[in-house]
Amino acid sequence: MKYLKLVSALFLCSSAFPSAAEEGNAADGGRAFRACAACHSLESGRNMTGPSLAGISNRKAGSLPGFPRYSDAMKQSGVVWNDQSLDRYLENPAQFILGNHMTFPGVPDGKTRANIIAFLKQTGTASSGDQKTAQGQTGALEGVQRGAPNLKTVDASSRVKTIAYCRETFKVTTEDGKSRDFWERNLRFKTDSSGEGPNKGAPAIVSAGMMGDRASVVFASPEEITQFIKRQC
Repeated sequence: MKYLKLVSALFLCSSAFPSAAEEGNAADGGRAFRACAACHSLESGRNMTGPSLAGISNRKAGSLPGFPRYSDAMKQSGVVWNDQSLDRYLENPAQFILGNHMTFPGVPDGKTRANIIAFLKQTGTASSGDQKTAQGQTGALEGVQRGAPNLKTVDASSRVKTIAYCRETFKVTTEDGKSRDFWERNLRFKTDSSGEGPNKGAPAIVSAGMMGDRASVVFASPEEITQFIKRQC
């Protein structure tokens, strides 16, 4: 009788307190991860706005070598990423680690969070080559944006030759000899010093906006920006 009462009590406790993270579906998680892929890659050593999520399981928060943009709150949190901590963080990043830099508001649906976690566990530990294999086997990575294009390999239509400025207008001429005019508020200047950034002295122009009237010019270093732009009317 005592044994039956103990079993009943354990059953009631387990029903009242479900596990922090549900069992997820990696394929569905791959589709949900598209919202994350603009800021996070799954390739080891390839950081973007946020750190690479390759090998995220059992990694201490704020500890990825080579990523310099962690908040102090993240580095000092003491959190280790596992199913439970990832679930709580994905639900509400701002509340789980107060003062961290994550601007994404969170994923309110528990099943979607579980799917993303399952996807990260399945593909986040793979190397770049292994991810291609995983994509073929599961389809989980299908359609996921895996980062910005390699600006060292863009064609002549995207390699900037000159940039002239006159009366609120930037005129960008590319290596193929074509020029485009941009209102000064519609052209952004950025830098990318990574291995996939543009070659020195060969900035790249990347289109932005649905109307084709906006773009970014990406330089190899900040010093090139003022050196490249010439006031010319």
